[in-house]
Amino acid sequence: MAAATSPLAAANQKMTNFRWTICALLFLATTVNYMDRQVLSLTWKEFISPEFHWTDANYGVITAVFSIVYAVANLLAGRFIDWMGTKKGYLWAIGVWSAGACLHAVCGVATEATLGLHNVSGLVKATGDMAMTIATVSVYFFLAARTILALGEAGNFPAAIKVTAEYFPKRDRAYATSIFNAGSAVGALIAPFTIGPLAKFFQSIGWGNGWEMAFIIIGALGFVWMGFWVVLYKKPAENPRVNTAELAYIEQDDDADEPAKEKAEVEDSETATIPFFKCFKYPQTWAVFFGKFLTDGVWWFFLFWTPAYITDVFKLSTSSGEGMLMIFVLYLITMLSIYGGKLPTIFIDRAARKGIEINPYAARMKAMLIFAVFPLLALLAQPLSSLSPWLPIIIIGVAGAAHQSWSANIYSVVGDMFPKSTIATIIGIGGMAGGIGSFLINFCSGILFDYAAQTNMSFMSFEGKPAGYFIVFCVCGVAYLLGWVIMKLLVPRYKKIEVA
Repeated sequence: MAAATSPLAAANQKMTNFRWTICALLFLATTVNYMDRQVLSLTWKEFISPEFHWTDANYGVITAVFSIVYAVANLLAGRFIDWMGTKKGYLWAIGVWSAGACLHAVCGVATEATLGLHNVSGLVKATGDMAMTIATVSVYFFLAARTILALGEAGNFPAAIKVTAEYFPKRDRAYATSIFNAGSAVGALIAPFTIGPLAKFFQSIGWGNGWEMAFIIIGALGFVWMGFWVVLYKKPAENPRVNTAELAYIEQDDDADEPAKEKAEVEDSETATIPFFKCFKYPQTWAVFFGKFLTDGVWWFFLFWTPAYITDVFKLSTSSGEGMLMIFVLYLITMLSIYGGKLPTIFIDRAARKGIEINPYAARMKAMLIFAVFPLLALLAQPLSSLSPWLPIIIIGVAGAAHQSWSANIYSVVGDMFPKSTIATIIGIGGMAGGIGSFLINFCSGILFDYAAQTNMSFMSFEGKPAGYFIVFCVCGVAYLLGWVIMKLLVPRYKKIEVA
């Protein structure tokens, strides 16, 4: 156990920085999390759809069901993490989602066995009613695997945010969150250079149709991470790698100069648990709910549909050199979000130099307003595509960076206003809201794109699928400003929830 916190001891001791090792583990978990999500989006058009005869609507249903299961699971995962604790809860979460990721690989074999087919050529060569049956049956098997993936992945952010609240003082939480949250961009960044080539390689040597091994190899990374987590994670006060000085820094919010009675009340408030349904009586909960509901679907749309957009609109395979480079550049731009979590701290420090005190919530809302403006560029993505296919990719990257910066701060808002004992629960509620928003945008997008292609729909001088994408880009562009306004109306100023 770390030495007892003492101001004198802390002052005379060089501080360890083990909290950043923990942050690195959260970053790696989030990276793996998003790589597992991306395997399907990067293989379905080129490898899976020809085998199972999927339409955009089929894929839309799969992504939508993943989103709604993820939404419901978030509601339960947050409570589960608060009950189980971060160490065991995180292990359960990543173990389940890694198993679900690997299970995707057996969907082809399961479809063949169900329909009495003997090999993949029987799937590929099917026509008419048989092709429709194959599409339907295979979708059900993928939905089963996707459901297990969603159940596990729902635990990642509630656990990671709870760990961040344990290992970082309030002033650093948004920055630490932006670092581990950047794992989503890094996962998406690495994915096009690993998943497509893996699928092509194993396809070339006759191991199934290639995509199966991509799911297995990427899914297995989570099991490797679990080993590091078991060895390295303990709560700060119990971790021998955290010395007295670092523990004092981590607990600085608890050590503020205040009367002993008030301090005891704060500590009681931090450990008291808010009953689940009581959480919904607080406007702070609804601010997080709507902030996530209106914006998470935008990120998931970009994550799930950008590879298809590149193929549908620009006729480029995502496993081709230019296709991989486009996705790489897009998510490289989103890496700018790592600075998004630092912006509120900059505002706080700048005000402090002028003798002005700004609370973290006010600084975060100021930063989030800035981040809400950048997605408006999405309104120009499709119109500028006629000049160069790279322009919408760059715009989507900027919007993605804004989203990740927004997301890092909205997560930290929860830590600002709720006791540590309830953080994972509120993050779970926010995740549920985001999952519902993602369900709606992904389900409707699949239907819209099929309809646009079949009817050659026209919108703002664009026809067919480009018109459909333009409509969704417009929705994505305005979502953040609307979310910010609702959050500000619900919680106009900082108010920490105190539990009696």
